[in-house]
Order: sequence, then C-alpha cells, then structure tokens
Amino acid sequence: MADYIYTMEIRLTPDQQKGVTLVQDIARDAAMNLYLTGGAVRDIISGFTIRDLDFTVQGNPLRLQKALERAGATISFADDDLQTIFLTLPGNVRAEISAARTERYEKTGKPPIISPATIIEDLRRRDFTINAMALSLNPGSRGLLMDPFNGAADIEAKLIRVLHNYAFVEDPSRLIRATRFAARFHWPLEERTQARYQSAKENNYIEYITDRAIGQEIEQIGYEDDPLHILRTFEKEDWLKVLNPHWSSAKVDAVGLAQLLKTRQQMNEFGYHPDPAPAVFYFLTARLGDKDIADMRKLIPRKDLVTAWKDIEDNAKELAKRLTGKEAATPSRTWKLLSEARPEMTLFLSVTARQQAVKEKIKNFFGKWRQVQQKIPLPEMTELLITPQMPEYPKIAHDVFMLLLDGKLRSRTEILKFLKPLAPPPPPPPPPVKRGRGVKTAKLAAHVEQTGKKKGKPAEVPAPAPAPVQPAPKPEKVKSQKAKPAKAAKPAREKKAVKPKAKKASSKKKRK
Repeated sequence: MADYIYTMEIRLTPDQQKGVTLVQDIARDAAMNLYLTGGAVRDIISGFTIRDLDFTVQGNPLRLQKALERAGATISFADDDLQTIFLTLPGNVRAEISAARTERYEKTGKPPIISPATIIEDLRRRDFTINAMALSLNPGSRGLLMDPFNGAADIEAKLIRVLHNYAFVEDPSRLIRATRFAARFHWPLEERTQARYQSAKENNYIEYITDRAIGQEIEQIGYEDDPLHILRTFEKEDWLKVLNPHWSSAKVDAVGLAQLLKTRQQMNEFGYHPDPAPAVFYFLTARLGDKDIADMRKLIPRKDLVTAWKDIEDNAKELAKRLTGKEAATPSRTWKLLSEARPEMTLFLSVTARQQAVKEKIKNFFGKWRQVQQKIPLPEMTELLITPQMPEYPKIAHDVFMLLLDGKLRSRTEILKFLKPLAPPPPPPPPPVKRGRGVKTAKLAAHVEQTGKKKGKPAEVPAPAPAPVQPAPKPEKVKSQKAKPAKAAKPAREKKAVKPKAKKASSKKKRK
C-alpha cells in the first residue's frame, strides 16, 4: 500500500497534492468513502502527464458542493442525473467527483439507468481496463490499489483493452476515446478490442452518440500535449466530423499552435502552469466559422472553459494596453504587472502580440530579467546577518531585486549602503566568565606577598582551602568581598627565666 501512496505523492504536482488532501478531508467530514479513480490512477502508474483528478465517492457528491466552495474550489458544472461535479480546485487543478454507480443500458443511444453501488461495482461499468482501477484515500485502507481487471498489467504491456463485449455498443463515445488513447499513448488496441472496434464502426454505432459525450470529447482535446496529432487522427478515423461536421485540420492555425505549446513548456519550467485549453481552442478553430464555434461551445460541460475561450482575445488586448502604458514604464513595474497577471493571458499574448514592445517585455520576463535574480547580493546580505530566518527577508530580497532590475544598485558600495539600515542589530556580547574559588585564592596570595615585601617582613600565605564536597552556592547569591591585606605575623616575645625553687629556700634560711 505504501508504495502506491509514495508513487502518488511523487507524481502529483504540489497543487494536485493539496487538492487531493482538500477533497479527502471534506469527504471524511461527510462520512463518505473516497477513491482516486480512472485516468488519474492510470497516469500515476504509467508515468504520463496527470491532466486532472478523478474522484469517486460512495454517496452523493452533490452534498459536498458547499464545503468545496468554502474551501476555495470553483464548481464548473453539476450533473444531477449522473451525480457528478466538475470543479477547479485551488491552484488551477481540474477535478471531477462522481458517485459510485452501476449503469444499465436498455437500448443503444439511450441514457443508462443509474443505481448506487460499491467501488468494485463502479469499476465494472467503466470502459477500458487501464481506467478501471481505484486507489483508496480512506484512513483504514489508504494506498490500497483495487485492480479487478488487471489494468496495471495492460499498462505494462501497453495495450488498450475493453472490459466487455458490448462496450462500444452501449456507449459509442468509447470509439472516439479508444482512438484518442491510442494516439496519445501510441499504444495499439488489443486484438479482440480491435475486432469489436471495427465491427462497431462498420455498423455505424457512432450515430447514437449523445451531445453530452460529444462535448466531453471536444473538451479533452484542449488538454492534450499534442492536440493537432489527436485532431488529425480523429480526421483519419472520420470521428472529427462527429464532433463538428465542418471541423478539419485545415481550419487549424498550426504555426500559432506550435508556438503556443513551446511557450507553455517554457512557462512550466519556470513554475507557471497556465490552463492551455482556451488558447489551444483558439488556434484549433482559427479558420472555423462563428456558428460552428458557438455550437461546439454549447456542448462543452465546463462553462468556465467556455467563458475563458470567449474572452481570451479581449483580455489579452487589455493586458497589452497595460504593458504599453505607465503601469509598465520600468522593468520593475513590468515584472510586477506580469507576475500578477493570469498565466493564461501571458501565454496567449506571448504568441499573438503585435507590438514589438509587448513581445520584448514578455521575452525579458522569462529570460534576461530572471538572470538578474541570480545577482542578488547574498554574500553581502549574509555579512550583514540578513538571512532567510528573518521575517522581513522575503521583502528585502524582493526590494533588492527590483532595484537591480531598474539599475539602481550597480556596485558593492551602493548595495551595502542600501542594506545596512535594514540589517538586524548585532547580537549581545557573551556573558563574563565565572571565576572559581581557586582564582580568588591565588589573587589573595599574590596580594599578601606584595604587602609583606613593602613592610620588609616575611609574609605568611594562607593555604588554599580544600574544595567543598557540597555544591557551590549560585553565583547570584554569593556576595563579592574585597580581599583585605593580611597583617604580618609578629615575632614571639621572650619569656623571663624562672629560678629554681631550691635557691629560694636557701635564701630564706640565711635571713633567719
């Protein structure tokens, strides 16, 4: 179990990891079992780009809408029939939360009959083995991989295999999906799957596809790494006219699309992850009529994507206007403006801008100006004790960078002059060394010896007292006393001689 959790954590982006945690906590508060399913698990195991997060709950996910919105998620569309929520999590992470369900098709082209189900039953109703896997996100079984149809083995073998014989008959949109997966992964269809695919195509089951399925397939093209390759594959298989009868690869601005994808890759390397779909659709339908574009937009379930696609030109013109005005008069102001702008607008404008000044500023934003960041005077800042541990450090580093951009800090002297007032005060001096009893005794002995020499008398030096057995009193309680000079020892007085008693007696006899 731990291996799959570790794989998930290293494969998801930081924003996607936060999104998983957010949905996991909300589902747990609602007492719903939660699983990561479908394409997310497939891409985690296979190593391909994880485009979005697919969640399945055992319960009704529509009950989670308010909690998700309070946590910062944006609900793009809620399907009451299928009990599915399309949303965007904080960090621009696309996600989908569906109810675990069974689907029973009574007739081709008709909506299925939906019933609540367990997670294993939900996996059985899916399209391909590589999409019929689930990763538990519940406390008791977190990290448990459920793979009842051995999808991991098909990922290892690089094969696309349907789950059952009537997969293409029940849901004809799986014909388009199988083609998209084969073109994206460059994997072939498994032998029996290929036979069923060809049979369904010859019997023209695609005419029973629903508008909802068409909209979902159109939307998926916008998030492909190579959307033009997918479009041409659809055109070869005659699926493109199913999505729109007038759409073809000739209606695509291939040059602009290639430049867009190249710029997007550069932005990803710098830590920017714009939503590419609005700009991708702009170039994929560059030569398509307005009515056809409007018809396609009506079918796409994510209305926020439709709005972004509609407004992309106007928003880009507004950003270009700001880049040529006083708001971007200096490099530092331009940096601030582009840093705060939506990455999707910067991505689109970098390809479509006509003003040379706008193109040059965007080019510098991703090129020359980022090299200036490497010139931030870290040695001088460390010398002045301006370190990342300071709460004010990010602001100081940003201010230095802005001044470097505008050329206002050119020499070491100018840098130090700017930084010195911002430096923290020096640390306090170390506390004085505590002196022991032996040092005091030595000083006292020296003083006594010196005093004795001045008086011309021999001095007696007191012997050092033995170290006490008990611990010494605390320094703050010991009173300092000045050592008093010791008096010189006086010589002993001479005693008078005592006469023997016998002599006294003889003198008394003489007197008598």
